[in-house]
Amino acid sequence: MSQKLYIGNLPYRTTESDIRNFFSKYEPIHSVVLISDRETGRSRGFGFIELEDANADAAISELGDSMFGGRNLRISRARDRGEGAQVGAASRVNQFNRA
Repeated sequence: MSQKLYIGNLPYRTTESDIRNFFSKYEPIHSVVLISDRETGRSRGFGFIELEDANADAAISELGDSMFGGRNLRISRARDRGEGAQVGAASRVNQFNRA
């Protein structure tokens, strides 16, 4: 099976090829997605990579705080989209119910 990882704090000029080269030790790489702003097309400074389970664990532990393009990367398991949205929505509701 494969595991999707979040890669944060990327330099804005990072390319998919840069990510593939940086993670080449952990091949096979199933996919690389760099996130960009819908309106401007500019990089948002984060993305995702999909690796085999064992390789994903190794990448997290070995590269977790490494330097890439002059910036400290943040690498972790990606969360489902709904996880963050649900937590945020619940906390906003709780703010209004406290009055």
